[in-house]
Amino acid sequence: MTRAWKARVKAATPAPRVVAPLPQQRVLVMSHMHPAVSHGGAEIAAYQLYGAMRAAPEVSACWFLAASGGKVAGRLGARLSQPFGPDEYVYSGAGFDHFIHGNPDPEWPGELRRLLAELRPDVVHLHHHTNFGVETLLTIRQALPNARIILTLHEYLAICNHFGQMVKRPNLALCHGATPRDCHRCFPERTEQDFFLRELYIKRFFRLVDCFVSPSQFLADRYIAWGIARERIAVIENGMPGAPAPAARAPSEGLTLGFFGQISRLKGIDVLFDAAILLEKSGTPGLRIEVHGDHSGQPPEFRALFEARLKDAPPNIEVHGPYANGRVGALMAGMDAVLVPSIWWENSPLVIQEAFRAGRPVICSDIGGLAEKVRDGVDGFHFAAGNPRSLATLLAGLAREPERLRALAASLAIPLGLDATLAATLALYRLTPEMEVRSA
Repeated sequence: MTRAWKARVKAATPAPRVVAPLPQQRVLVMSHMHPAVSHGGAEIAAYQLYGAMRAAPEVSACWFLAASGGKVAGRLGARLSQPFGPDEYVYSGAGFDHFIHGNPDPEWPGELRRLLAELRPDVVHLHHHTNFGVETLLTIRQALPNARIILTLHEYLAICNHFGQMVKRPNLALCHGATPRDCHRCFPERTEQDFFLRELYIKRFFRLVDCFVSPSQFLADRYIAWGIARERIAVIENGMPGAPAPAARAPSEGLTLGFFGQISRLKGIDVLFDAAILLEKSGTPGLRIEVHGDHSGQPPEFRALFEARLKDAPPNIEVHGPYANGRVGALMAGMDAVLVPSIWWENSPLVIQEAFRAGRPVICSDIGGLAEKVRDGVDGFHFAAGNPRSLATLLAGLAREPERLRALAASLAIPLGLDATLAATLALYRLTPEMEVRSA
């Protein structure tokens, strides 16, 4: 370990402190991106929670701080700006080390300390530490020694250097556990010692967190196996705002199934296209697949391959392109089920809750948070992850017996409301670090 690393790790060791529960909370919510410029599930969940807190009587003041991720132009001479409102801040960084999740920006600690001194939050709740850097936890602790620090884990970023998605390079096979040796095999340009130090570095700063939040038990279990104490993690689902009545599906011949979200390899788009080809070759009638999503942000190699697939796509699949998130309910109302064919573990994808809110069952891979959130034969159906033939066989059977799918309307899960997530989160804020954390 280099001298610089030793100094930074030593500084991250927390000192004993006492925190008194307050009748009202001043809360700063932090997100790795702002949903005005990035529509990922984590930033949407963070912003929805922020909005709910602003109306909660238990919260006297609430602010939102997002990193720009290069998508919001910085203000000349300043790291923080307020392009979206007086209580919302955007940090324009100066680079980010995605290996150790470090922030090399020398101006960031001072800017953050000044903001914290002005706002004086009782709770700082981070959704991701990406773009801010794990050292931000130390800056918060030094500036606010008695504040609670909460960190919501949306992916496996601290565990896995492969975009936090725990799939191996180059074949994207599922990874069941990270070790320095296994990680070196995925990234031979990094030594085993590099991965050992990476884990040590991140864990030292994680010691400053009072409580972690996981939206799924599966993700929580992964972090527990990695080394976070079970009593330091609460499982709180990302609730959905409002509860519109499910729209009835107009009677029609055959089944229409929809894919919604980011179009990428990890989201299983190749599995979906390959299954559609198998269904077309077998002459399966009465089944249509609609793809709603965007692939423009993917690497150039994937975009070229996907656009080539579009030219040869079978007639039973149609790609409609990007959609506004506010339209997702109306689009899902035209489907008999929602397809989620991801080939990685996932955590708690927003699309599942959107489908349940629209009253639509989910057909998904049988792994990770997907299998946890969707009960096979109750809320939808599972198929073998990454296996187009398994998906095609399932869909062909449902095309022959569509009543099996439509019968699930009576047993479909009711998605957790944002009010329930808010209540569980505020209860967590009221705990002192010495109190036991229970899942909600």
